[in-house]
Amino acid sequence: MKKLFFVALMVFSANALLAQMVKNPVSWNSNVKKIADKTYEIVLTANIEDGWHMYSQSTPSGGPIPTKVTFTKSPLVTTEGATKEIGKLEQRFEPLFGVDVKQYSNRVQFSQVVKTKANVKTSIDVAVQFMVCDDHQCLPPSTHKLTVALK
Repeated sequence: MKKLFFVALMVFSANALLAQMVKNPVSWNSNVKKIADKTYEIVLTANIEDGWHMYSQSTPSGGPIPTKVTFTKSPLVTTEGATKEIGKLEQRFEPLFGVDVKQYSNRVQFSQVVKTKANVKTSIDVAVQFMVCDDHQCLPPSTHKLTVALK
């Protein structure tokens, strides 16, 4: 019985330690700029720790999970065109996946133009699904959610 208790204690302790060690090598911030009447540019910035990289929105089949920016549908806000990537795009062969990939290191921005249907203060919810890797490992896909105020 003591051995079973000791093993259970070790398993729970190891899980708690691993949970504290979960790496989050990306920090996010957002900026909104009014560019015309009822028209805004939303810029989401991902700051990526040294040694890590984030994959582009366009990733080949069989490769890593591409970054995906999703704006929640709103009766007051529409998106105009596709979300653009701004940053130093790197292209290289990724041996973990066996394909050529497009990725960003250090920093990447995602820019989206939106229009409001009326002159009112509103907001839009955004979710960014992304995957990051370093030279030794890839972290499971993660989703960063935020609400962006349009005023």
